[in-house]
Amino acid sequence: MAKRNVSENHKTKSEAPVPKGRLLAIGGKESKGGREELKPEQATNVDFESEEILKYFVDALKGSSPTIAVLPTASNLPEELGKEYTRLFKELGVDNVEVLDIRTREDARDPKNCEVIEKAAGIYFTGGDQLRLTSILGGTRLLQLMKERYTYEEIIIAGTSAGATALSTPMIYEADTHGGFLKGDVRVTTGLEFLKNVAIDTHFIERGRLVRMAQCIVTNPGCIGLGLEEDTAVCVSEGRELQVLGSGLVTIIDGMGMSETNIYDIGTGEPFSARNLCVHLLSPGEKYVLPIWEELHV
Repeated sequence: MAKRNVSENHKTKSEAPVPKGRLLAIGGKESKGGREELKPEQATNVDFESEEILKYFVDALKGSSPTIAVLPTASNLPEELGKEYTRLFKELGVDNVEVLDIRTREDARDPKNCEVIEKAAGIYFTGGDQLRLTSILGGTRLLQLMKERYTYEEIIIAGTSAGATALSTPMIYEADTHGGFLKGDVRVTTGLEFLKNVAIDTHFIERGRLVRMAQCIVTNPGCIGLGLEEDTAVCVSEGRELQVLGSGLVTIIDGMGMSETNIYDIGTGEPFSARNLCVHLLSPGEKYVLPIWEELHV
């Protein structure tokens, strides 16, 4: 019997379409233009540009009179955030801002919300609690419509803080106070899945989240960890090409070349170890292409 060439057979299968849309994942506390909000490192950073990330989002909108759909679903103060982003986007020249006040799964099923998403040139997820986003939007026609538009149309979808964390899968949603170095400290679930095999974490340097991301990647070494500092973002085009924006650093954790770990031998609550994790630090303007397993193992 002839030996079956598994890799060649798989290559004959149709590939998933390359997304035509763009994702903008923001690490939280993006500049909104007020000098009083600047952190010391922003004030001394000669490359810092007030509102750079939000301006990028607005400039990426397609159409002569584009609509932005703002979803404050993750927040427990949706009205306040909706008004704040409406004001900000209008100051940046966008007159058509629609706030989708979705607080329950019943709200998510309202056909009027799908009508807004159908016409929106951009979608913006605010911060809050990422579990609210996945629990309320997961499995709805509204989320499916967003994914369809991201795949087949030139739309830009942005999220800040929890809104960024929810864009990918796996999604970190909680960690104990140990910094993530004990097995079981970090809790992970399925995100909104605009990006697969990527874990996004925010406020990354400010809140010391390197180790908790490392635990996520050690238990899912086929994934890439993407740590975003505050007022820092990555724009993802064609599903895997990243460009860094903002005033801080992006941390990449790649576990595909990890040589060993004890995560499966130790008990819950014990420190884990890992060797040969690969870490990249990317400053504004840097580019990075998310690796594909086949390219690393040809």
